[in-house]
Amino acid sequence: MPLHELGPFVRRIENAGYDSVWSAESTEYDGFTPLVVAAENSERLRLVTGIVNVYTRGPALLAQTAAALADASSGRFVLGLGASSNVIVERWNGIPFRRPLAKVSETVDYLRTVLAGERGDGGFKLASPPAQPVPIVLAALRERMLRLAAEKADGVFTNFLPLSNAEQVVRTFDRPDKELACRFFSIHGPEEEALATAKRTFVAYATVPVYAEFFRWLGRGDEIDPLVDAWDSGDRKRALELAPEGLVREIFLLGPVDAQRERLAEFEAAGIETAVLAVSCPQADLTHAIDSFAPLSI
Repeated sequence: MPLHELGPFVRRIENAGYDSVWSAESTEYDGFTPLVVAAENSERLRLVTGIVNVYTRGPALLAQTAAALADASSGRFVLGLGASSNVIVERWNGIPFRRPLAKVSETVDYLRTVLAGERGDGGFKLASPPAQPVPIVLAALRERMLRLAAEKADGVFTNFLPLSNAEQVVRTFDRPDKELACRFFSIHGPEEEALATAKRTFVAYATVPVYAEFFRWLGRGDEIDPLVDAWDSGDRKRALELAPEGLVREIFLLGPVDAQRERLAEFEAAGIETAVLAVSCPQADLTHAIDSFAPLSI
């Protein structure tokens, strides 16, 4: 969606009773700019980067940008941070993807210090630190990052979670006092077409090493290893054919909105507190999707 058209949708989202809007940072816009637009078109919504990574911006720049968003939103900004992946960090940006757990931990420590108005390592100090603490949410898939989020962050943001494995992630995070959010790809349209879209999206993620390791940690290696092998050998078509339909259906929201809402309720019962919806539909249908998923219509 063009940024100059985003404002009315943000206002509709807020009026419908949603808690927050989350940005992404992949192949579209950067993670911060859409939230500036959202800040100008809302009064209550939390504004969350979901996520920006700790490699492609220096820690001082991350602190400056977080402070700016906190100011623009009157304290509603939440900094969603993560390691991202070797594809985005190393291949696309030419930055070595090394020691992700340590890099995330060090960055959180630095940001806590600098955003509190104190001087960070290297001597940087914000001239105008935020009036209130900026909450930090960490993107996490496997055990060590989930435990780091439990220890140092205000919440965790996970992704591509199969329903039958939700309890494993909830148990590992083990912080009922902190937010546990998960992104859900909500795909609309005829079921056959929606399933095909879901499979393509699944393969694009499952073949990235950090996600392949995530599914193996969940005990789903037998289901994803054949498609990863096909992808790595250059056979993209075969990899798509090998996408496990059962696993894809556990992860994606498919079918009518009522069925998708029922699936979200199952994730909520498993311990997922915040559902972050990534809606895939024609722009002309987005207003209907916003209204159909609205919390106030429950």
